Order: sequence, then C-alpha cells, then structure tokens
Amino acid sequence: MHEQHHIDDRLWDYIDGTCSEEEKSFVEELIATQQEWREKYHALLDVHQLMQHSIDLDEPSLRFTQNVMEGIARLQIAPAAKSYIDKRVIYGIAAFFFVMLAGFLLYGIGQINWSAGAGATGSLLNKITSPKIDWSLFFNNTYVNIFMMVNVVMGLMLLDMYLTRKKKQSRGKLS
Repeated sequence: MHEQHHIDDRLWDYIDGTCSEEEKSFVEELIATQQEWREKYHALLDVHQLMQHSIDLDEPSLRFTQNVMEGIARLQIAPAAKSYIDKRVIYGIAAFFFVMLAGFLLYGIGQINWSAGAGATGSLLNKITSPKIDWSLFFNNTYVNIFMMVNVVMGLMLLDMYLTRKKKQSRGKLS
C-alpha cells in the first residue's frame, strides 16, 4: 500500500510538472519499462484531463450575500427567552423548593426530644448538639440526601440570578 501511494505521488508530480528534471526522466523511464506504472499513469492522466475539462466551477452570483440576508430578513426571528418565559412560573418553582426545604427543617425540628436533659446551661444549642439526638434517622435516606443536594443547587442558582440582576441594575444606574 505504501508503494502504491509512492507511485501515485510521483506520477501526480510528473503530471502536474512539479518534479525535477531527474525525477521526470526517472518517471518517464519507469512508464516506458513497467506495466504497472504505465497503467497507473494513463488512469491518472484521464482523471487529470477530466478535472481540467469537464468540471466547471459554479461561481455564486454577485448578489449572493445580499440575497441570503434578504431571505433571512423575511423569516420571523425567534424572540429572546426573556419575552416568552413567564417569570411567575420560575418564582413558583423556587417557592415550591423553599416550602419543601422549610417543611423538611420544621419536620426535623419537630423530631427533637425537647424534654431531654439540656446540660448545665440549658440553652437551645446544647439541646440540638446533644448526643441524645440521633441525626442518622434524618439523613440516612438516599432520597433525602438527593433532595437536599437538589435544593442546595437550586438555592445557589437562585442566589446567582438575584446577584446578577442586582449587578446589572447597579450598572444601569451608574451609566
């Protein structure tokens, strides 16, 4: 295969006239003496002649760019996403996740044994961090962990949107 590629390269250089005089005489000698080179030369010469005579390159019209731009102008351009996404739906989804998160926290707080010994100070912090509370009851479920991760990600996205909006508004007021 490598030899076939080598023959093709040398013959194309010979046909195109890009080879040196030494290579030209060497290729002419191989074409005259070897059948494989002669057959390949005539096949490539036919391809070369077909490429030069029968292929007419079509040039685009002078108004091609203008025609394309006019065609695009006739089409209805899709509006920006802000104009067709209802913000109430986005706020509703955010409210749903916040309500779910608040409900989860209220459920967790409701499960705390408040009558357990509070320690020396009797503060709420001691009750929550008391070793008598078994936190594994709340956080050992895979679905709860997935729910918490989704809520954290959604909360961070909402915070990012809020901060971005505030940043744009503050830039608008400065200019």
